[in-house]
Amino acid sequence: MELNCYDIIKKRIMTPKSSDVFRNSGKITFEVHKDSNKIMIKQAVEKIWDVKVDNVRVITVPGKTKSFGRRSFKSPSKKKAIITLKKGYKIDLPGHFETMGAQTNKEVPLEGK
Repeated sequence: MELNCYDIIKKRIMTPKSSDVFRNSGKITFEVHKDSNKIMIKQAVEKIWDVKVDNVRVITVPGKTKSFGRRSFKSPSKKKAIITLKKGYKIDLPGHFETMGAQTNKEVPLEGK
């Protein structure tokens, strides 16, 4: 099965931990196809966003066994890739408003209470 570059990169993972990693060190986390490898992921990111990739780290997350009443089932396993871009390159993703190294105001005072 031949994978297209758009088949390799499935979606952007936006969790609090991945947002902190992006904010602190500029690494972007994607969910990728389970049959892809580091070279394929690097080529796909470079082709889709026209950037240079410095490093790719791949994590395979095994599926969890869950039970619902008497029935148990296993959720599907996933593969994640953490992408580090070379200096001077960035990817603008919709819905991602933080920039690398930006100060965030976590404590907002409540007015009137």
